[in-house]
Amino acid sequence: MGLFDKVFKSQRDISKDEIREVPWHSLTDSQQLDKIESESKEKCVTIFKHSTRCGISRMVLNNFERNFDLHEEDHKMYFLDLLANREISNQVADRFDVRHESPQLIILRDGKVVHHASHQSIDVEDLKKHL
Repeated sequence: MGLFDKVFKSQRDISKDEIREVPWHSLTDSQQLDKIESESKEKCVTIFKHSTRCGISRMVLNNFERNFDLHEEDHKMYFLDLLANREISNQVADRFDVRHESPQLIILRDGKVVHHASHQSIDVEDLKKHL
């Protein structure tokens, strides 16, 4: 398949075999942050912060999900709805010493941030580098 085909391929042209669902886990409770830090000592853990009212955030999320091709056993993915959980977002920023942005991807290993990106800098390839 050529580049032109990839760019202009419609959703109905994509076979079910080509689509891999992102195994999101909702981040809705500040107590989950202890669990996330602990889990990051066993495998890569990612937090995706998303503003449900922002068009740019929606575009970045869609692009991330479209390009996602990883298996759940390699990592754990948390999804944080910023509008519903702003206080948790602030706690993430404080706890992991990373400035709040939206949309934002934060990758953790061994309890520490190993990568973070925002807006169009968010890329599945960055996650792959830390697996």
